[in-house]
Amino acid sequence: MLPKKSSLPSRFFFLNPSLLFPSSMAISTLKPCRRLLIGCSRTVGFFPKCPHRLPSAADHHSLHRLHRPAEPARPRPSAPPSHRGILGIPAAVSDLRHFSTSAEPFPGGGDKAFDRVYIQGMAVKPLVLENVEAEALKEAVKEEVEREPAAMVEKKGSLDGGVGNLEESGGNLEVGKEREVSEVEKEAWRLLNKAVVSYCGSPVGTVAANDPTALNQLNYDQVFIRDFVPAAIAFLLKGESDVVRNFLLHTLQLQSWEKTVDCYSPGQGLMPASFKVRTVPLDGSNEAFEEVLDPDFGESAIGRVAPVDSGLWWIILLRAYGKITGDYTLQERVDVQTGIKLILNLCLSDGFDMFPSLLVTDGSCMIDRRMGIHGHPLEIQALFYSALRCSREMITINDTSKNLVRAINNRLSALSFHIREYYWIDMKKINEIYRYKTEEYSHNAVNKFNIYPEQIPSWLADWIPEKGGYLIGNLQPAHMDFRFFSLGNFWAIVSSLATPRQAEGILNLIEDKWDDLVANMPFKICYPALEYEEWRIITGGDPKNTPWSYHNGGSWPTLLWQFTLACIKMGRPDLAQRAVTVAEKRLSNDKWPEYYDTRTGRFIGKQSHLYQTWTIAGFLISKMFLENPEIAMILTCEEDLELLEGCICSLRKSSRAKCSRLAARSQIIV
Repeated sequence: MLPKKSSLPSRFFFLNPSLLFPSSMAISTLKPCRRLLIGCSRTVGFFPKCPHRLPSAADHHSLHRLHRPAEPARPRPSAPPSHRGILGIPAAVSDLRHFSTSAEPFPGGGDKAFDRVYIQGMAVKPLVLENVEAEALKEAVKEEVEREPAAMVEKKGSLDGGVGNLEESGGNLEVGKEREVSEVEKEAWRLLNKAVVSYCGSPVGTVAANDPTALNQLNYDQVFIRDFVPAAIAFLLKGESDVVRNFLLHTLQLQSWEKTVDCYSPGQGLMPASFKVRTVPLDGSNEAFEEVLDPDFGESAIGRVAPVDSGLWWIILLRAYGKITGDYTLQERVDVQTGIKLILNLCLSDGFDMFPSLLVTDGSCMIDRRMGIHGHPLEIQALFYSALRCSREMITINDTSKNLVRAINNRLSALSFHIREYYWIDMKKINEIYRYKTEEYSHNAVNKFNIYPEQIPSWLADWIPEKGGYLIGNLQPAHMDFRFFSLGNFWAIVSSLATPRQAEGILNLIEDKWDDLVANMPFKICYPALEYEEWRIITGGDPKNTPWSYHNGGSWPTLLWQFTLACIKMGRPDLAQRAVTVAEKRLSNDKWPEYYDTRTGRFIGKQSHLYQTWTIAGFLISKMFLENPEIAMILTCEEDLELLEGCICSLRKSSRAKCSRLAARSQIIV
């Protein structure tokens, strides 16, 4: 329920405090009223132009000059270097016991002093970030057009699903191939455009589902951050960037709202899971109305779980916006830079955990119900790693941010080793676990997490192929979740969290187990399903997550686009095309459902909403990626070899500080 409206007129517009007051005090003390933060008035029968606008880049540059010294523009190389990454990681080596890999407030500063993010006791040098794809992409497209005279440039904003303009500072670059667009794609574009939500006359996102048959919409009429990502990419590739820009900036405004559940507030960097545009009457008037954005940070969600993945997806989408449009001014704005740092502060803060992976509760990501993924689920770790890689590219390097970049590098190095070493299983690794000794008390223990061999499920030995493997779903002390989680494995490939050989092994396993993971509809969200007593204990008897339904082994068509990205990156577009062909045969006839049920995905989900937006968008961008693989490649991250060389323990002086990498027995293959 919305709080009582202030007596201030509706024309007053409260910005994110960080836009006007970069200091930590302004960020931590100003808490705008929910109803007044973003609102626009209108009168019945009369729709004036919205008096509010999002601050422009020029506004923020002028504000920046008022409060901070001018910063040099980030150099953008004209030709790509041999590999991406940030140099100087070995220079960060120091005594492990005297500094942290987190980004903490400067001593004596405010609780959220992001202009003083630092790493305790570490001397650093300014680093230079490099962007690499622009010129190479231009040349590749130029050659493609010359080879195929029949290629045509599609109009910006056309409904045929072709690729729109890819802009890179110097001009506009349009890629398109003349082809006959199928009726399925035309229908998909119509439905996607119909799902667009407007606020104050401008598009700000898409609803989760636009199902006219649903008796109870629940929260499917809201704009979800994770759901909007494939739709945003579709609009960007079509040349319609305004809706994505508006979405990024409005959700950034929502980040600063006061969030309270039972008198407790989470960290300021938390992004909402979703928001809804509501029309509410102005006080004392039956004819005047205003539009407000009403976000959900988890206080209305089932289980009241905060959406950990929302901020990670927001960062990933922000990078995609810059890569596709060439508009890097958005990510360089003061408020956007502050938003990135707020999210990173939540992720990089110190805690009790001994691992570099993020510790989260059940239901904090796409699987937003109790499914036994609490702890360190692979999906969160893959998105976390990807968001760190994206942030490192976008953060403006200056005296106040260079130490934050150092913290990012240290975390990336530790996280990549941790996932590659301890989450990866293949036939060789399973046999190694089968012979584990337990109760080892030593710095050089082989069975570091005290995993009991009896945990190996009976289905695994016969299921995993000789050539292939995957990253397990979760790892905690005395517990390994051996289920295959699709999104985590796909995004580990896309972000290069998995090694090239591991990525190849994951795709080999998918090809070998096609009937289990794809069958009649891509893609199983996890495999296998929890059944019988295991289902009752782990899910609590959840009637929506029954075996082979919804999050418990259901088939989700939206996972098609992440799979397509992974396949194209690894040079296996044939595998992605095979999955797209399977989906294309059914999606339109089945009215674009959210998910499918049964072991082979034969039935439309029993509680599945129809005309699900991310099902539609996932299909469209999968087709786009396959037609223009160069586009897909700019959304991925290449292997950064220097991360593997930057172990902060290598110059340790204490005999007690043992580096786990030296004790690891299995080989990390790059």
